[in-house]
Amino acid sequence: MSNTSLKLEDLLKEKTKNNGEKGRIDTVAIIGGGVMGRGIAQTVSAAGLDVIIVEKDEKFAEESETKIKETMETEISRWAMTSSEMRSVLSRIQWTLDINECANADIIIEAVEENFQLKRLIFKKLDELAKPDTIFVSNTSTLSLTKIAEITERKDRIIGMHFLHPVPKVGLVELIRCFYTSDESVEIVKEFAAKIGKTAVEVYEYPGFVTTRAIVPLLNEAMYILLEGVASAEDIDTAMKLGYEFKMGPLEMADTMGLDEVLTWMEQLWSTLGEPRYRPCPLLRKLVRERKLGKKTGQGFYKYDQNGKIIS
Repeated sequence: MSNTSLKLEDLLKEKTKNNGEKGRIDTVAIIGGGVMGRGIAQTVSAAGLDVIIVEKDEKFAEESETKIKETMETEISRWAMTSSEMRSVLSRIQWTLDINECANADIIIEAVEENFQLKRLIFKKLDELAKPDTIFVSNTSTLSLTKIAEITERKDRIIGMHFLHPVPKVGLVELIRCFYTSDESVEIVKEFAAKIGKTAVEVYEYPGFVTTRAIVPLLNEAMYILLEGVASAEDIDTAMKLGYEFKMGPLEMADTMGLDEVLTWMEQLWSTLGEPRYRPCPLLRKLVRERKLGKKTGQGFYKYDQNGKIIS
């Protein structure tokens, strides 16, 4: 074989190697260490990837770290995880208050509250500091990704991943294309979803996508049934669990999701689509006003102990 042929063969090998590296995900940054952010972080770390969680201040960072440990300790007590697995997961997660530490992340996942302007501000800042090929992911469940993407210079690399709570246990993620999302970005994120053990369902941008749009009317109707005195919260949930093989009744499900979050989804869908089935039940508004937000505050439609179990 001639020297020229050898050189061509080497070039082809190098090209194949480089193509194999394209879209490789080693480090994932997560903006927001709340319930969803922590769940995503645990899931990603358990898949062997490094995770950076960015929080807004020391108090929230400490709370995030404490709660993720508590969640895994509960899993250990149920024989669903070992101590060594917990140590392994935690060893790959770091908390920071400096958003600039996201600069070298391969994927950045925004998991803050459903606030359109806040998400836009975060994406604009990230666009300035992240690598050109970094993909930005939003965990939004109701907001327009297209409008969020327009604040950036990488519109084709903006995509939604709507995880469901509890993230480590639910095997589904909705993959949402905005108007600008490229096929390449979709494929990279699909591979990422598979790597962290999730089945990706591809949907197009529309308020509520699939899961939120379908579940909100059920939750709302269960709340109206309770408000109208048709049945107790426990009996409503028992009827749905036994009658339709739900693992959890709709009222306990709402408590688990966080009643403030559920109210935000309803208000967003109600204002966007204008359909009565999304108009929030007054009972939900009352509980949120009283800061009875479900499991995370120890009281919602039910009262809960420290382990999130319903107190009879």
